[in-house]
Amino acid sequence: MKRMPPIAAAIATVIAAAGLAAAPTAQAEPQHPSPTVHPAATTTAEQRKVDDYWTADRMKSAEQRTVRPAADWKPSKVETGAPTVQHGQPSTAGNGSTKGKGKKPKDGDAYLGGPWTGGGAVVKTTGKVFFTLGGTDYVCSGSAIESDNKNTVSTAGHCVNEGPGEYATNFVFVPAYDDGAAPYGKWKATGLSTSEQWRTEGDFNYDIGFAVVDQVDGKNLTDVVGSQSVGFNLPRGEFLYSFGYPQARPYDGTTLDYCSATAGADALGGSEDQRLDCNMTGGSSGGPWFDDFDESAGTGVQVSVNSFGYTSDHNAMYGPYFGSVIEDVYSSAQTVA
Repeated sequence: MKRMPPIAAAIATVIAAAGLAAAPTAQAEPQHPSPTVHPAATTTAEQRKVDDYWTADRMKSAEQRTVRPAADWKPSKVETGAPTVQHGQPSTAGNGSTKGKGKKPKDGDAYLGGPWTGGGAVVKTTGKVFFTLGGTDYVCSGSAIESDNKNTVSTAGHCVNEGPGEYATNFVFVPAYDDGAAPYGKWKATGLSTSEQWRTEGDFNYDIGFAVVDQVDGKNLTDVVGSQSVGFNLPRGEFLYSFGYPQARPYDGTTLDYCSATAGADALGGSEDQRLDCNMTGGSSGGPWFDDFDESAGTGVQVSVNSFGYTSDHNAMYGPYFGSVIEDVYSSAQTVA
């Protein structure tokens, strides 16, 4: 597969060619090496350089990282296994809060997209990720998740690796990002991980990324902002909430936004991703999808991330199913000291 050039747009958009209308037959999943964690800024000097690099102005000017499936892409089979959930923990640094315009829906109401005004833990556990690929500065979204090392962030695979290609540099996570401000600091990645399927083939069924970040002021990430639960091999078709920082119109990337809907299947391109009715745009890539989301507490079980969309289905978001392969990638990242 040829490398896909980045284009300045929001979440990945897909040109609806005739070849995409018919779903290709799912292929047997190829054998891949065990996932590994790619080293990032591992020394104090490297981390200081990354911290200095991401000024407020540079964060505001970062572009959305956009990728799209090729017309001849043939999705691989997604492996599944026994359901598992790693339960998140509250932070030790107070409750999250947010300001914004928009209407908070009743529990269980479908919502196409807009600012999250409900407060709760999700305000602090969700943030922006900033990184450099091919000499260009990009922005995506990310989520602090439960992990053994207390320093693991989930995002999309195309936000840590070109897919296929090189890994990102200058990677930082800014939880509770607020119009250029980093209220809980900039957390520099010491390691980045994605699926072998994404790294070597750009397979959107496995568009997942994890960053292991270093401590800030001697504290672990999830001790400061809390962590969301994460689940694997859970039922499809549930009512889900998606969060992120979209910045292409009609959004501007300054506030945390969300959508909520019952997940469906990909009837256009034949991926095994799930689909949500959602109008979030670029910059929201990598933002978390939650099952069993409690609007009052702002907590749920993360089961996917924002990945891509089709131009012929522009009010929809697609995200990879968290099956056994993605669980393995998570396991390789969350145990790194």
